[in-house]
Amino acid sequence: MHTYRKRDYPLNDARRHIETGPIVLIGSAHKRETNIMTMGWHMMMELEPALIGCYIWTENHTRKLVMASKECVINVPTVDLVDTVVKIDNSSGAEIDKFEAFDLTPVKTTKIGAPLIKECYAKLECRLHDARLVRTYRRFLWEGVKAYVATSPKNPRTIHFRGNGEFMTAGETIIRRRMFKPEML
Repeated sequence: MHTYRKRDYPLNDARRHIETGPIVLIGSAHKRETNIMTMGWHMMMELEPALIGCYIWTENHTRKLVMASKECVINVPTVDLVDTVVKIDNSSGAEIDKFEAFDLTPVKTTKIGAPLIKECYAKLECRLHDARLVRTYRRFLWEGVKAYVATSPKNPRTIHFRGNGEFMTAGETIIRRRMFKPEML
């Protein structure tokens, strides 16, 4: 076991070491308008039903669409889309059609009206489950109603935000099934 030498670290940069999951692309729609936003602030809150918590800034165009429609798609891109992920984050859906601008393919969903992104590895159709924290904390609680995952690769290289324009990718898979006790969850 390795012991690490520590130093004081700025609290506002601590997130670089505790991010909860991969960067996702949120697909949203209301009436005839669609949008995509890059998101790094999300987490699984419950397994059954599948509840996902996330943060959407008050001034984000996606917020307007999801507040009106009460639904979205959480799309999981892989490392081959990293430049597109950054470009989506650096643009506004109020000004451009991000599907067209970034050559992404919208795909009709089966349970909601927001589109999937065909080029993403995994997708989760969601409905707004609880909006009580939206006004005060900009926190949304979504319920997954349909999920899709590509059949390959088995272990995709997802993108994880480290802050300040830095990303890392998911590493190798480590399996400890024999040691794991699911009843302890």
